[in-house]
Amino acid sequence: MNSLYARHAYLPQGWSENVRLHWNAHGDLSGIELHAQVRPGEPQENFVLPGMSNLHSHAFQRAMAGMTESAGESKDSFWTWRDLMYRYALHITPEQIQAIAAQLYVECLRHGYTAVCEFHYLHRAGDGAWYVNPAEMAQRIIAAAAQSGIGMTMLPVLYSYADFGGQALRHDQRRFASDVQEIMKLVQALESARNAQVEIGVAPHSLRAASIEQIRALHAALPVGRPIHIHIAEQQKEVEACLAATGKRPVELLLESGLVDSRWCLVHATHLHPSEVQGLAVSGAVAGICSTTEGNLGDGFFDLPDYIAAGGRFGIGSDSHVSHSPIEELRWLEYGQRLRLQGRNIASTSGQRQVGDFLWQSALQGGAQASGRKIGQLASGCRADLLVLDENHPNLDGVASRDLLNTWIFAGNDNLVRDVYVGGQRVVQDGRHIHQAQIQAAYGHCMRTLRAL
Repeated sequence: MNSLYARHAYLPQGWSENVRLHWNAHGDLSGIELHAQVRPGEPQENFVLPGMSNLHSHAFQRAMAGMTESAGESKDSFWTWRDLMYRYALHITPEQIQAIAAQLYVECLRHGYTAVCEFHYLHRAGDGAWYVNPAEMAQRIIAAAAQSGIGMTMLPVLYSYADFGGQALRHDQRRFASDVQEIMKLVQALESARNAQVEIGVAPHSLRAASIEQIRALHAALPVGRPIHIHIAEQQKEVEACLAATGKRPVELLLESGLVDSRWCLVHATHLHPSEVQGLAVSGAVAGICSTTEGNLGDGFFDLPDYIAAGGRFGIGSDSHVSHSPIEELRWLEYGQRLRLQGRNIASTSGQRQVGDFLWQSALQGGAQASGRKIGQLASGCRADLLVLDENHPNLDGVASRDLLNTWIFAGNDNLVRDVYVGGQRVVQDGRHIHQAQIQAAYGHCMRTLRAL
């Protein structure tokens, strides 16, 4: 089947009725037929939307979700969580990272993500040596994406220092160690994987782990048009350390480099001065907001209202994978603002007062931009990445299309995604992934080994 009839389809201009979507053998949408007449015997779907892009993922952390929620002897924080994560990361093998990533991507697909940006820094073997094939771990993750059918932007991470001022990496960071030349060798080694489903970019880990000089060199070496992601201003301690080392705040320092443009995704950007909010919006870069991870780690709240007012672009990611649902990310993005500001219906503009529509459309656009791929909308030339919602669920029984996204995001916790197509291929049917059993079995075997450590 290379077409699908939707009584209600979410097009770039909003909901349209009686739409037939056509795609070609390569998985790209080739035509959007408006005011279509249903054909005899043709399957009809009620609500069809573009799939969401998950713009920030550390796949291996899926395996430790739920394992860091016991209080320590002293006050717990992002930094104590990070120490636990480092110890966990030292044990994961290439076979295990593929099993973990495949399971994660199945879960993401089942909940409505059809693409993922993988912020990948687990480069080396456990002893700190490079694998015989330096791209072994990255290729395993790309293979997991192919297993599951999810689209991918692979982002090999530059990670050279432990903190500002060029501090040497700690021993428990040995698997991450890389310089600009090594990252570009990984990019070149992965070049043959690029296709309609896979893009290759880069990610300086943070201003703590990569200097501005290194970032400038990486930017210059990367082929034109490729995405660049970076963690930035996630924790107040990071802001204070940057000020002490450079006299500038992290986003301020990065923006002053003159490098940041629409290719960039600044992940978290939680602690910003108003001038940085404005500067980030003007740059055309995407703010990568990961609400559930930021809540889990106690990061803080992104300054969403001022950023929206400045015309800023944003998308969402599941980051450490305490959640796999774009609905939960968007709900908590809005709820976090309501709690912070003691108000309601924050994510809206004069042109779009439906909060659910504003959140979904903004995250589609921001996620697509951050991925560097032609996704995020039901339009000719974009990938045929489609979600079909469960019209028989009580929440959607008789709901008008104008109320659908508000209902989906803000009412209940059931997963309303029924079918998922990626590049025109159905990978989830009736809520179940087509390879769910075997992928889950491999993950279960992997986890029994890891939990025995």
